[in-house]
Formats: sequence, structure tokens, C-alpha cells
Amino acid sequence: MIVILVSLGILLSLLLLSIPVAAALIALGFSVGTLFSDFPLYRAIGEISWSAGTDFILLAIPLFVLLGEILLRAGIAQKTYAALAKWLSWLPGGLIHANIATAAMFAATSGSSVATAATITTVALPQARRYKYKESLFAGSIAAGGTLGILIPPSINLIVYGFLTNTSIPQLFMAGIVPGIILTILFMVCVLIICLIRPEFGGVKMESTLKERISSLADLIPVFMIFGVVIGSIYMGIATPTESAALGVLFSLGLAFRYKAVNLNFMKEIFEGTMRTTAMIVLIVTAASFLNFILDSIGLAEALTEFVNTLGLSAFNTLMVIILLYIVLGFFVETLSLMVITIPIVAPVMFGLGYDPVWFGVMVILLIEMALITPPVGLNLYVVQGVRQTGSISEVMMGSLPFVIMIAMMIALLVAFPDMALVLSRYVS
Repeated sequence: MIVILVSLGILLSLLLLSIPVAAALIALGFSVGTLFSDFPLYRAIGEISWSAGTDFILLAIPLFVLLGEILLRAGIAQKTYAALAKWLSWLPGGLIHANIATAAMFAATSGSSVATAATITTVALPQARRYKYKESLFAGSIAAGGTLGILIPPSINLIVYGFLTNTSIPQLFMAGIVPGIILTILFMVCVLIICLIRPEFGGVKMESTLKERISSLADLIPVFMIFGVVIGSIYMGIATPTESAALGVLFSLGLAFRYKAVNLNFMKEIFEGTMRTTAMIVLIVTAASFLNFILDSIGLAEALTEFVNTLGLSAFNTLMVIILLYIVLGFFVETLSLMVITIPIVAPVMFGLGYDPVWFGVMVILLIEMALITPPVGLNLYVVQGVRQTGSISEVMMGSLPFVIMIAMMIALLVAFPDMALVLSRYVS
């Protein structure tokens, strides 16, 4: 217990000093290793870093980031939003439904919540002002819709979880599909109820003819095709997640050429954006691998498991404690950092209690989704407000609140019906 308290104290102190997460994790590893081990564990940092940085699984991360960058810069997201807006505009809160549906479809190709939220905000927000929507709810729906980027496959966060827990990436990808679809529907039902109660929140309906709707279907085909290439190749056993990401990049580049979006500036932007994002993710994962080695070497996982057993909590009560822990930490810790800090400690406890690693991975992602739209560190809130550039971020926070409740409902459904996440994953090895 002393190790846990000291580790948390050091980590929180470093984060409060605004030290970058990767540096904080490495510093924590050095500190804990020195305090609680007689061996010079820090000498393993070179080997651990090389082993983590050259793992084949992590190669999928820059490829999925690149895929999302291509789709963003090629204007495919804009075309998708315009098509969905035509089909969903008849519903109360029509364009808000388009926000969520576009986020879900873009999530099925990009794998990043931040990229999804930023893209949809850029495309959709001018329409909110044009058609007089309640901007707080409109912006909140984009922030919430962006969270789908880490649940619906391909998901960079699911890759990180699989890497940290040695869980099958294809199974995790398949496990995210059904919960992702259900959560998308819950978001849309939430919007429908709000706009039925308060019609003024739904703005002015956008008019479109049947001919315009049918012709817009062509703009939805590219997203479905990319999803089919990436996920279909994994499901059919044709490609590994890394190979499927490469196939997705090639296919999306072909679409970018088809839309005449490729030029020297386009190539510079997609590679620069990919390098920045990938460097941040891989550095954090490498630092986490070093910290995991230190914590494992001093026996923290075993000590925590033994401590939980002495409490006499049932498996269900332990799960409730873990869920509460993630909700509280999600208020203060950035989401990827929250994953790499907690999973090596929490996962062995949950697996020891009999929880399925694939199911628990989806549960963690849902909790991370909630953290993305809860203040004060909800990253998607700041992304949407940063693009919005008017009003107060408190408006985005208030607009996101109904969707936080929907995520909590989805977590409850997943606890009650675990097969929701496992039904498709059983068909993938």
C-alpha cells in the first residue's frame, strides 16, 4: 500500500508541475525503482525502450494516424457530413444527428477522437449558426461524437490497450463495433428527446429534395469502402491490424488522388501531422513500458492483487471501485496517459477476478470516452472550443452533459450484458 501511495503522490506532483507525461512516467520509474528496490533497475531503460519502440504492433499507430490525416485533408469528411445532413435533416435536431453520425463514420476510419472532434467542428459549426441551433448542445454533440473515434474500430487506444495487456488487437477491434453502434444510437436518441422537449434547440430544418439525397449517397461510399478494407481484411484473416492499416492508407491515398486533393502541400501536411501525433503516442507508450517494468519488478501488481483480496470485495464490487476510480481520475488526467498509467496496475487484478481481457478493454475505452468530455481536463471539450473560438468553454461543457449520462448508461448496459462486446470477437482469433 505504501508503494501505491508514494507512486501516486510522485506522479500527481509531477503532473501538477506541468511536466510532460512521458517525462513524468520515466521520472516516476526512476524514483520508485530507487526507493523500493536494492537493484539498479533503471539500467534496463535502454533495453526496455528498444523493445517497446520496435514492437510490430505499434507500427499500426502511425499508419492509422496517417489514414485519418489523409481523410481530413482530402475533404472526404466534409462530403460525408453534407450527405448525412441531407438524410437526417428531417429529424428534430437534424444537423446534430448529422454531427454524431458523421463522427461515427469518421471514427470508423481515423481511430482518433481528437481528429474526429476537430474535423467535425470545422465542417459543422458554420451550419449551426446558419440554421440557428442551440450552440452549446450543437458543440457538445460534436465533442461527444468525437469520443466514438476511440471505440469504433480502428482505434489507436485499443491498440495501446492490446499492447499493454497482450490482448488480441483483432478481437478488440471486433469487440468495439456493437457497443460503438449502440452508443451512437443512444447519443441520437438523447438529441431527439431534448429537441422534442425544447424544439428551439433544434434550429431551422434544412431543406433537401429526394433527388439531392439520392445523389449524395455517392459521398458515403468512400467511408464504407475504407472501413470494409481495414476491418474486412482483419475479419477475413487476410491481414494483421498493421497490414490492414497500410491497406487503408493506400486506398485513402487513391481516393485523395481521385478527388484531386494531392499536391506538395497536402503531402507535407499529412506527414507532419502524422509525425507529431505518432511521436507523442509512442514516447508515452515507451515511457509507460519502462514504468511497467519497474512496477512489475518491485511486485506492485501482486501486492495490489493481494490487497484487493484482503478487502473481501466481490468481483462485482471490485469492478464498481475500478469504474469509480477511472471516473474520478478522468477529471484530472489526460486520457492516453490515464490508460498507460492505470492499465498495468488494474488489469492483472481484473483478469485475476475472472473478467475477460477483451470485455475489460471495451469497458476501459468507455470510461476513457467519458473522461474526454468531463471537465476540467476533457480534451475534446478544448478541441471543440479551440476550433469554435467564440463564447465560453462552459457552454461546451454544459452541452456535453447529456452525452456523459448516455456513456454512463452504456457502461451500465455493458456490465449487465457483457456479450454485447464479446459476440463478434469470438469469431476472430
